[in-house]
Amino acid sequence: MTFKQRALTGLLLAGVSFSSLAALTFQTYNPGEKGIFPVSSTLISGEKQAILIDAQFGTKDGQALVDMIKQSGKELTAIYISGGDPDFYFGLEPLVSAFPDVNVLASKAVVQHIEETKDRKLQYWGPILADSAPSKVFVPKIFNRSEFSLEGEKIYVKELNTHQSYLWVPSQKVVLGGVAVTAGMHVWTADSQTPEARSEWVQALDKMADLKPARVIPGHYLGDMPQGIEAVSFTKAYLDQFEKTLSKAKNSKQVVAEMVKVYPTLSGQQDLELSAQVNTGERQW
Repeated sequence: MTFKQRALTGLLLAGVSFSSLAALTFQTYNPGEKGIFPVSSTLISGEKQAILIDAQFGTKDGQALVDMIKQSGKELTAIYISGGDPDFYFGLEPLVSAFPDVNVLASKAVVQHIEETKDRKLQYWGPILADSAPSKVFVPKIFNRSEFSLEGEKIYVKELNTHQSYLWVPSQKVVLGGVAVTAGMHVWTADSQTPEARSEWVQALDKMADLKPARVIPGHYLGDMPQGIEAVSFTKAYLDQFEKTLSKAKNSKQVVAEMVKVYPTLSGQQDLELSAQVNTGERQW
């Protein structure tokens, strides 16, 4: 490999981390600080075939996924969208263009959420994404099953049709946490607007930990990829603290001040501010 080829390889794999455990490999792309949302997309690969989990927020990061998949040398057999928020699917356009025969799949609840919200989400986020905004929003096909397989290895969809859905690969003891798991930044709670919803989220995290995964890939993270179940423990502790803070605060500013006091080093304060406004009833979302 020439120096130029090595440099190009390094450029294409910026933002990508690798994990190889037995038969399957997990290759995660996350734009980190360069992205509006540091959302994870993971290519699960067998010997010859691969499945992509989640498609990024913007088309530029979607194109980075295209490059990552092509460089893997694997045959892409499906794209599975685990969450209904736009940072999980707005990046589909270049992927569908590059792999037109590959099915884009999601649970019934995710498809329904996308169909109900995609137009106003694009109206809001389109100008912010600018030249990375999709010209067309692709809606996945309904795949309402709790398991599928890759080269004989089972992949389970846990908490199917709930906000806190995640994937479990038992042969590798790997969890893909999706929207349920965050690390290194404030947890987005604007889509969980009741104590009951947040309680169900915490219960799902407990079940996730009970699986005793060797590794959990957070749906959103900043900094280094967390080890073991660190991200699960962090997300649960954060939600517990948020609930306590919300119950005592009179307004969103008090919520933000207390959460920043408890977590002074976390990134993403703008996410905390919006979530606090929504959960105190100061803003509709």
